[in-house]
Amino acid sequence: GKEVIIANAIIAILTIGGQQLFSFFTFSCPCHVGQNLIYGLAFLGVPALILLVVGYALNNQTWRLVTGKRSPLQKETTPNRLLHCKLICFVLCSITGRALVAPITWLAVTLINGSYYVCAMSEYVSVHYYGADPNVTASERRRILAAFPCSQLVPPELTRARDEVILLLRYQSQVAGWLLIAVVVITVFLSYCLASCFSPLSFLHFRYWSSYVHNEQELFDEATDQHSRLYAMQHVRKFFGFVPGSENVKEIRIPSLREWQAISGLAFLKQVDEEHYDYSLLHDWALKESVNGKFLKTDEDP
Repeated sequence: GKEVIIANAIIAILTIGGQQLFSFFTFSCPCHVGQNLIYGLAFLGVPALILLVVGYALNNQTWRLVTGKRSPLQKETTPNRLLHCKLICFVLCSITGRALVAPITWLAVTLINGSYYVCAMSEYVSVHYYGADPNVTASERRRILAAFPCSQLVPPELTRARDEVILLLRYQSQVAGWLLIAVVVITVFLSYCLASCFSPLSFLHFRYWSSYVHNEQELFDEATDQHSRLYAMQHVRKFFGFVPGSENVKEIRIPSLREWQAISGLAFLKQVDEEHYDYSLLHDWALKESVNGKFLKTDEDP
């Protein structure tokens, strides 16, 4: 939908801005044999990999897909294994598509910029130098080529050769960047075409379904917030003797030291029976303990 397109566009713009700042402040080619390739590929690949992992981690569908899969109830509610596998594949493709926006943008922008590629590949260019000694050894040639990204390290007689090498590498890098963009655009377009062709819904029906799913999720989130708040309020009222925000509170409850200790500390989700869980220590205390203890009227002098 439009929200997905806008979100992807924002991610791409932020990635482009981050790449420019990252390159300006951190990238400095070592101009040394054997190090250029590692350094250049690290700047190309590692940020893209990090962005891919972050893309997976920030997608709610990822956690919806993996959370609770070891529960025995999950196995009982999956009658059609083939349909379930198809659904998982569809969701994985959707998650991956969203997660790839930032790393592909990073790769495309860095390739079009050319600096990383020039640094990584300079020592592997096959060229004849203008004014260079024809008897130079292969290792010496690689050393000279590795220094080309750093203009201050190149002898004056090799300036023309350096300029040609840099232009050649920038050409290769930019062509690769535009090819990557073209492949991604065509792939995305064909994917949408195939999805539309195999969809059982008509165009307007699909728009209605998308709108329904969006509205259902918003309403569910609102109901979840209100329901959990009301449910938690019952346990807080039992502990303190009043509901937060209430006016004209007549009395408050004074929790004992044992009760304070019971609700303090760390706790995981606790299963109390086949269908229910305790969500916190306060929740566990409220379900187990009876309402008693010391109460203090608010209009009395303590």
